[in-house]
Amino acid sequence: MKSITRGKNKSRMKARFNLQKEIRLIPGYAILIFWVVFTFIVLGWVLAASFSTTRDIFTGEAFKFSTGLHFENYEKAWNAQNVSVFFTNSLFYSTISTFLLIVIAAPAAYALSRFKFIANKFIQSGLVAAMGVPVVMIILPLFSLVAGLNILSNDLFIRVLMIFLYTGINVPFAIIFLLSFFANLSHHYEEAAGIDGCSPIKTFWKIMLPLAQPGIITLSVFCFINIWNEYFLSLIFASGNTVKPVAVGLYSMIQSMKYTGDWAGMFASVIIVFLPTFVLYIALHKRIISSITGGGVKG
Repeated sequence: MKSITRGKNKSRMKARFNLQKEIRLIPGYAILIFWVVFTFIVLGWVLAASFSTTRDIFTGEAFKFSTGLHFENYEKAWNAQNVSVFFTNSLFYSTISTFLLIVIAAPAAYALSRFKFIANKFIQSGLVAAMGVPVVMIILPLFSLVAGLNILSNDLFIRVLMIFLYTGINVPFAIIFLLSFFANLSHHYEEAAGIDGCSPIKTFWKIMLPLAQPGIITLSVFCFINIWNEYFLSLIFASGNTVKPVAVGLYSMIQSMKYTGDWAGMFASVIIVFLPTFVLYIALHKRIISSITGGGVKG
């Protein structure tokens, strides 16, 4: 019996480790290792520069910290460089727009994936086609329409406009992304809810929406990061100092470096702007990976 068990264990080990397969994967491993090391070095240098002085950065001594750690760079960036304003604006735009996207996309994706009606395929095809339209193609008509409304001089209207634009532009992607998650849920849940007397709307909110939670979390992270890093729309419609998001704000700071020369403060600003999306992804990366790999499995 012991010999049989050992033989089975050996065969399992051979099945798990295939030398020829691993050799074929060496180029992929090499590229992945190079990319990880390169990213680590770049981010490490930026982090070190944010705690150094401008002189240390230009003399190549950012990693040595010969003059100590300069935490005042972050305080100066947050207050003097208006990073607090840009950060708050982006957090407001990203949070509200992501919430509205989920509220709009989840019911739409559920209806398109679970109910059969005449225009179903046409609507799905239209959403896929809308995803292929670049923003640059619609920016001129949008700007002409908004300029005609004379709302670009009011900060409140600009904030509402940015949320509306961010939500509308990302709706096609959000609906298409959630389609597979709702389509892969078993119909037995709805049948059981119908027997218990639940209406279709109540079934969606009470049963189907919580079951699609992995996809909703993943979509929320993707949309939040996408809106947080968006630049082109913000540059056109939200270029005022009080309504700028972080992308446009950082660009303005880089331009001002020509005159102030505070490069250490700029790198501190970069870390502040980068930190929320980095923490968000690190905190939810397991759910994101599991939802992506499990979204295509029939439930």
